[in-house]
Amino acid sequence: MPSLSEADRRSLLAVARQAIADAVSLQPSGEGILQNGVFAEKRGVFVTLHARGRLRGCIGVIEAFEPLGESIARCAANAALRDPRFPPVRVEELPELQIELSLLSPLELMLPEKIEIGKHGLLISQGSKRGLLLPQVAVEHKLGREQFLEDTCRKAGLNAKAWQEPETQIHGFTCEVFSESANTEELPAAVD
Repeated sequence: MPSLSEADRRSLLAVARQAIADAVSLQPSGEGILQNGVFAEKRGVFVTLHARGRLRGCIGVIEAFEPLGESIARCAANAALRDPRFPPVRVEELPELQIELSLLSPLELMLPEKIEIGKHGLLISQGSKRGLLLPQVAVEHKLGREQFLEDTCRKAGLNAKAWQEPETQIHGFTCEVFSESANTEELPAAVD
């Protein structure tokens, strides 16, 4: 999965920012989203919002059924208004929001011993229960491989050791992660 150009990253972040502003201010979006180039790709994506260095919302899609531009706009608006862990973002909060996008690679079945902290995100499923953690979660919380597996199980509503059960499926993926910068126009390097 080739890395996006800086221009593509900026364009995708601009789509997310506009979608959030429109949703929070209850304004209908005045512009259509481009349907070509990177905007037309079908990829999983998570939109993460931070305010004052703290998580403020995160919503995403694991497998894309619509073009990336549309997925980003929908997930960004939902991260701002519908993440059940947080109250909806208010208009006065818009200037302090920082947006981070995580573009997912296709999912692959993965053996626990093959998981690389900082490289792989996890999707653990058993029956109808599923839990996902992005690669940056393990790094931010200084998780080892086993704790990462356990935390993903808990996110799925399973017991922490469910990853060891034969009926549990472990999928791994990588992300290209980029965000708005608080002080400069530079974007951080992608996580492969």
